[in-house]
Amino acid sequence: MIEVMVTGAYGRMGREAARTVWDADDMLLAGAVDGRGEGTDIGQLIECGSTGINIENDLEEFLKSKRPDVAVDFTGPQAVYHNALKYLEYGVRPVIGSTGLDAGQIKEIIDLSEKRGIGGLVAPNFAIGAVLMMRFAAEAARFLPDVEIIEMHHDQKIDAPSGTAIKTAEIILEQRGDEYKQGLASEIETLPGSRGGNFSGGIRIHSVRLPGLVAHQEVILGGLGQTLTIRHDSITRESFMPGVLLAVRRSLNLNKVVYGLDKLLFETV
Repeated sequence: MIEVMVTGAYGRMGREAARTVWDADDMLLAGAVDGRGEGTDIGQLIECGSTGINIENDLEEFLKSKRPDVAVDFTGPQAVYHNALKYLEYGVRPVIGSTGLDAGQIKEIIDLSEKRGIGGLVAPNFAIGAVLMMRFAAEAARFLPDVEIIEMHHDQKIDAPSGTAIKTAEIILEQRGDEYKQGLASEIETLPGSRGGNFSGGIRIHSVRLPGLVAHQEVILGGLGQTLTIRHDSITRESFMPGVLLAVRRSLNLNKVVYGLDKLLFETV
């Protein structure tokens, strides 16, 4: 049995992850950590009755005493980087779904994990369809290199743009090259920011935050007399769970943290 802890267990994604681990035949829910809900039996949140597993609020104390195989982290931008370093310090494989890590922090996590031989995953998006959307967009950008990204999330998401949008722009740049410069150099914004954020090479990213949304993204590519739109929608948070299970299982056979679920889906590690 794979012993799995969930950090950020009180939140919506954390609850879904805890429920998924609890129901998995080859996993044991080893514990739940969150700054909120201390002392609450996780069973109350995942609707499975009493489990005897109460939410704890001290991550380091939990890691010292339990040392699970894998930590699934759905916290937030303020905590996830320091959490990742703690997992690696205690030999726990991190599976991180929280976004907000910058490129330097991701590199540091990967480098440290490689030194220690500890596998894991940092994934901007765990939905299989979202990973396919990014892959299809990168392929399409070979032929239609002018592209803009619109990402839409619930109004409780505090970081923008989303990790999925950044990852999408990164793989498009890998495919088409950063030397391609789309857009007008003389473009004027009468309302600053109205054209979205300029990621690199002219790729614009637009972020929408509204109640009623979960996680959605459109990649719009333009060419002579035509456009191509590639869109993915996560309607419920359950959509992320097959990817979480895949990452937990595969992390046991990795000797470093990898960035992006695509690395596991397409066997590039």
